[in-house]
Amino acid sequence: MGYRFLAAAVLLLHLGFILFVVAGAALVARRRRLVPLHLAAVAWGIVVEVTDAACPLTALEGRLRLLAGTAGYAGGFLDHYLVALIYPAGLTRGMQWMLAGVVLALNAVLYARILHRHRSGPH
Repeated sequence: MGYRFLAAAVLLLHLGFILFVVAGAALVARRRRLVPLHLAAVAWGIVVEVTDAACPLTALEGRLRLLAGTAGYAGGFLDHYLVALIYPAGLTRGMQWMLAGVVLALNAVLYARILHRHRSGPH
Protein backbone atom coordinates (compact mmCIF):
# COMPACT_ATOMS: atom_id res chain seq x y z
CA MET A 1 0.00 0.00 0.00
CA GLY A 2 2.86 2.43 0.73
CA TYR A 3 4.39 2.06 -2.72
CA ARG A 4 1.00 2.45 -4.35
CA PHE A 5 0.47 5.71 -2.45
CA LEU A 6 3.94 6.92 -3.45
CA ALA A 7 3.23 6.04 -7.10
CA ALA A 8 0.01 8.09 -6.93
CA ALA A 9 1.92 10.96 -5.32
CA VAL A 10 4.50 10.88 -8.12
CA LEU A 11 1.67 10.86 -10.67
CA LEU A 12 0.21 14.00 -9.05
CA LEU A 13 3.65 15.61 -8.94
CA HIS A 14 4.04 14.77 -12.63
CA LEU A 15 0.69 16.38 -13.42
CA GLY A 16 1.69 19.46 -11.42
CA PHE A 17 4.95 19.71 -13.31
CA ILE A 18 3.12 19.43 -16.64
CA LEU A 19 0.69 22.16 -15.59
CA PHE A 20 3.63 24.33 -14.51
CA VAL A 21 5.29 23.80 -17.90
CA VAL A 22 2.11 24.62 -19.81
CA ALA A 23 0.84 27.61 -17.83
CA GLY A 24 3.48 28.45 -15.25
CA ALA A 25 3.87 31.91 -16.76
CA ALA A 26 0.63 32.75 -14.97
CA LEU A 27 2.52 32.18 -11.70
CA VAL A 28 5.47 34.18 -13.01
CA ALA A 29 3.14 37.16 -13.36
CA ARG A 30 2.83 37.20 -9.57
CA ARG A 31 6.23 35.80 -8.59
CA ARG A 32 8.89 37.08 -10.98
CA ARG A 33 11.66 35.10 -9.32
CA LEU A 34 10.08 31.93 -10.78
CA VAL A 35 11.12 32.96 -14.32
CA PRO A 36 14.37 30.91 -14.43
CA LEU A 37 12.67 27.86 -12.90
CA HIS A 38 9.72 28.10 -15.28
CA LEU A 39 11.87 28.59 -18.39
CA ALA A 40 14.00 25.59 -17.38
CA ALA A 41 10.85 23.52 -16.86
CA VAL A 42 9.49 24.56 -20.28
CA ALA A 43 12.79 23.65 -21.93
CA TRP A 44 12.86 20.28 -20.18
CA GLY A 45 9.23 19.55 -21.04
CA ILE A 46 9.74 20.35 -24.71
CA VAL A 47 12.95 18.30 -24.93
CA VAL A 48 11.24 15.30 -23.33
CA GLU A 49 8.21 15.70 -25.61
CA VAL A 50 10.01 16.01 -28.94
CA THR A 51 12.96 13.67 -28.35
CA ASP A 52 11.19 10.83 -26.53
CA ALA A 53 13.74 11.22 -23.74
CA ALA A 54 12.91 9.31 -20.60
CA CYS A 55 11.27 11.40 -17.93
CA PRO A 56 12.59 10.48 -14.49
CA LEU A 57 9.13 10.93 -12.95
CA THR A 58 7.69 8.33 -15.34
CA ALA A 59 10.46 5.90 -14.48
CA LEU A 60 10.04 6.51 -10.75
CA GLU A 61 6.30 6.03 -10.92
CA GLY A 62 6.69 2.80 -12.90
CA ARG A 63 9.22 1.46 -10.42
CA LEU A 64 6.96 2.30 -7.48
CA ARG A 65 4.03 0.57 -9.19
CA LEU A 66 6.15 -2.54 -9.69
CA LEU A 67 7.20 -2.47 -6.03
CA ALA A 68 3.52 -2.15 -5.10
CA GLY A 69 2.80 -5.27 -7.12
CA THR A 70 0.64 -3.49 -9.68
CA ALA A 71 1.11 -3.38 -13.42
CA GLY A 72 -0.20 -0.79 -15.80
CA TYR A 73 -2.75 1.80 -14.82
CA ALA A 74 -5.93 -0.11 -14.13
CA GLY A 75 -8.30 0.94 -11.38
CA GLY A 76 -8.69 3.86 -9.05
CA PHE A 77 -9.67 7.50 -9.52
CA LEU A 78 -6.13 8.74 -10.09
CA ASP A 79 -5.40 6.08 -12.62
CA HIS A 80 -8.65 6.48 -14.51
CA TYR A 81 -8.61 10.27 -14.81
CA LEU A 82 -4.98 11.37 -14.69
CA VAL A 83 -3.00 8.69 -16.47
CA ALA A 84 -4.76 9.22 -19.80
CA LEU A 85 -4.01 12.94 -19.53
CA ILE A 86 -0.32 12.43 -18.82
CA TYR A 87 0.22 9.38 -21.04
CA PRO A 88 -2.31 9.66 -23.91
CA ALA A 89 -2.72 6.64 -26.16
CA GLY A 90 -1.97 7.01 -29.86
CA LEU A 91 0.29 10.05 -29.50
CA THR A 92 2.22 10.41 -32.77
CA ARG A 93 5.50 12.22 -33.44
CA GLY A 94 3.62 14.99 -35.28
CA MET A 95 1.25 15.39 -32.34
CA GLN A 96 4.23 15.63 -29.99
CA TRP A 97 5.68 18.49 -32.05
CA MET A 98 2.28 20.15 -32.17
CA LEU A 99 1.94 19.93 -28.38
CA ALA A 100 5.42 21.40 -27.97
CA GLY A 101 4.40 24.26 -30.29
CA VAL A 102 1.24 24.89 -28.31
CA VAL A 103 3.23 25.00 -25.06
CA LEU A 104 5.70 27.45 -26.60
CA ALA A 105 2.94 29.64 -28.08
CA LEU A 106 0.91 29.72 -24.87
CA ASN A 107 3.92 30.65 -22.79
CA ALA A 108 5.04 33.26 -25.34
CA VAL A 109 1.61 34.92 -25.12
CA LEU A 110 1.63 34.82 -21.32
CA TYR A 111 5.16 36.24 -21.12
CA ALA A 112 4.29 38.95 -23.67
CA ARG A 113 1.36 39.99 -21.47
CA ILE A 114 3.61 40.03 -18.41
CA LEU A 115 6.20 42.17 -20.20
CA HIS A 116 3.54 44.52 -21.54
CA ARG A 117 2.04 44.95 -18.07
CA HIS A 118 5.51 45.47 -16.58
CA ARG A 119 6.43 48.12 -19.17
CA SER A 120 3.15 49.99 -18.87
CA GLY A 121 3.63 50.37 -15.13
CA PRO A 122 1.48 49.37 -12.15
CA HIS A 123 -2.28 49.39 -12.54
